[in-house]
Amino acid sequence: MISLSAIMNAQQNLKGIATKTPFMLNHNLSEQYDSNIWLKREDMQVVRSFKIRGAYNKMCELSEDQLLNGVVCASAGNHAQGVAFACNKLGIHGVIFMPSTTPNQKIKKVEYFGKEYVNIELIGDTYDDAYAAAQVFCKQQKSTFIHPFNDEKVIAGQATVGVEMIEQAEYPLDILLIAVGGGGLISGVASYFKEVSPTTKIIAVEAAGAAALDASLQANALIHLPTIEHFADGIAVQEMGDLTFSICQEVVDQVIKVPEGHICSTLLQLYNEEAIVVEPAGAVSISALEYIKEDIKGKHVGIIVCGGNNDITRTEEIKERALLFEGRKHYFIINFPQRAGALKDFLNVLGPNDDIAHFQYTKKNSRQSGPALVGIEIQNKNDYEALTERMSAKGINFQHINHDRMLFDMLV
Repeated sequence: MISLSAIMNAQQNLKGIATKTPFMLNHNLSEQYDSNIWLKREDMQVVRSFKIRGAYNKMCELSEDQLLNGVVCASAGNHAQGVAFACNKLGIHGVIFMPSTTPNQKIKKVEYFGKEYVNIELIGDTYDDAYAAAQVFCKQQKSTFIHPFNDEKVIAGQATVGVEMIEQAEYPLDILLIAVGGGGLISGVASYFKEVSPTTKIIAVEAAGAAALDASLQANALIHLPTIEHFADGIAVQEMGDLTFSICQEVVDQVIKVPEGHICSTLLQLYNEEAIVVEPAGAVSISALEYIKEDIKGKHVGIIVCGGNNDITRTEEIKERALLFEGRKHYFIINFPQRAGALKDFLNVLGPNDDIAHFQYTKKNSRQSGPALVGIEIQNKNDYEALTERMSAKGINFQHINHDRMLFDMLV
């Protein structure tokens, strides 16, 4: 684990640099789960994520020789912003490699924070692609690499989130939920908690489509995932660091994997009910409450809202994924007889609260029937069975495609 002395040294380095973000009781979540849910609002950090802490702590500890040829980093976005901010503050030139899939909002923020001190290179589809390119560049230019998570000084910087939580907490925390990608945040914060609050249960939370920690813990060895889901881009890595994994083996008490669709439902809930705008990685730990709701009743639960860099252009995708996860949107291929009134017959089987959200049909004159792709939004997931029963009773020829991944992706 990271030592207390290293963490407290990082705390000193970050004075006047990192914002001491609020640690707030959330009344709606507390009532919903019959517990006390406290949110550490790192989405309100100066770069809207905790990453400034680790990046700055590492860079301010570098020697003149290490800074001679500048610094390099690879990042899906938040670490890049932290490095860019540190470069600007410390007057250091940096080259930042980011996946080409990084949301444009994060790229613009890196440019804003780094100003003339930073150059951006977009390469590859994943963090791992950007990381590989950054390593080659580093060797060629003899620059210093600022790792986003697999570095003791970076981890010590992230641990200062935990220092603040202990200082701000009105009650000892029974459970702490922490999002995990590369593992820098949980390695640092949990190292501190295990020393100063050893009774607090540490729960790691991963996006189900990029659960590198869970796979590694199951195998008791560092696992490289061949493919991952990129939606929760802030925590979407194919492989953890060897350092962070070894620490996680010591400090993690439980792992929860959250489906990406559930993360989307949480994003919308936070926006609609709390006016909180976070990125998928920032919402994943709040989603995890649903999977332990019986275990947390009456307890004090801390959650790190680790990032707020969401791209507004993803709103429609988020809404769609949420509806699909909640079972409130269904896509069908329907074969309509090519006769007058066939569409009216179909409309008559819809319930009063069913809404046609998508309809795509091409008439084929040489055939007796023609297929249509129809998307129906229902008010309650339990309405689905009644809808399909009415369709079958009326002799409507349909195929439900929500769970046919290949067909769904091709058509929708």
